[in-house]
Amino acid sequence: MHASVKLVSLATAVPPHLIIQRDVALAAHEGFAARYPDFERLAKVFESSGIRQRYMVRPLEWYMQPLGWRERSAAYLEDGCALFIAAASKALDAAGLTASQVDMIVTISSTGIATPSLEARVADRMGFRPDVERVPVFGLGCAGGVSGLMIGARLAKSQPGSVVLVVAVELCSLAFRLDKLTKENIVATALFADGAAACVLRAGEAGLAEIETGGQHNWPDTIDIMGWSVDPVGFGVIFDRAIPPFAQAHMAAAISGILQRGGLEMGDIDRFTCHPGGAKVINALERALSLGQGALNFERDVLAQYGNMSAPTVLFVLNRVIEAGLPARTLLTAMGPGFTASCVSLRRAA
Repeated sequence: MHASVKLVSLATAVPPHLIIQRDVALAAHEGFAARYPDFERLAKVFESSGIRQRYMVRPLEWYMQPLGWRERSAAYLEDGCALFIAAASKALDAAGLTASQVDMIVTISSTGIATPSLEARVADRMGFRPDVERVPVFGLGCAGGVSGLMIGARLAKSQPGSVVLVVAVELCSLAFRLDKLTKENIVATALFADGAAACVLRAGEAGLAEIETGGQHNWPDTIDIMGWSVDPVGFGVIFDRAIPPFAQAHMAAAISGILQRGGLEMGDIDRFTCHPGGAKVINALERALSLGQGALNFERDVLAQYGNMSAPTVLFVLNRVIEAGLPARTLLTAMGPGFTASCVSLRRAA
């Protein structure tokens, strides 16, 4: 019988620049209004997004400059490494471990390109062993925090006693584009932010929660819903269809199927902990999952204070749930490029 995998610790980190949403709206007006006739109508998203403030790796005026791959990549490497170290160090400290005790590292990031990847670049500063196993994962987008946790749990289960560090680092602000006069780009400017989260996992140890089961559901013919275009000056956001109505129509069945494969049912879940992609997405998930209006309160709080940081965001929400007291069973859910739903079931440790 395999030892159960425990979530031993969870920590979050944000970059130093706190940006108020109204200031982003003013900057966007300055950058887009004179060149994009539909801007004033679309600008309502800065108020309706549910975001009051966000954290970004650079001050707001930096994003108003002409930026290319060189500038964006340099920021990703410098600030992505800093966020990795901040989140990972806090998670290891909370677990009572040092970096030299980590056996495997799962790094989740879809907002920059780095070869070697972030965990290799910080290895000497962190103090990882030369034989640490590295698993960098790119392309999961907003679903990365949930899927990364499941990947880490499977690695931990395969080698009981090993320490697995999962780190999600996303610098979504580096995709802000003054040259793209599109609805999708305006929405992205109103939503996206930067942040990181890290988890320590171990099989056969005490911890905050047991990772029970998880999985993904991939919808056919949906590649165009969400993703990046790779353009001459940087990533360009793709939102080809409205995500809230899609979530309302399809998420419940997808989650139910994932749970059934793990021997669970919807009624077994005491709290759904969801990636807050935006205010309309949260409302759609409450309807889809037959939750009371306002049930996803921590999701709204995280969105308001941090914006949509992609992969780490749902782990920020989970941190709130843990601080408030984990219910008997929690289900982490997120949607991401693919188009994919990812789920992980957590059972409160006895």
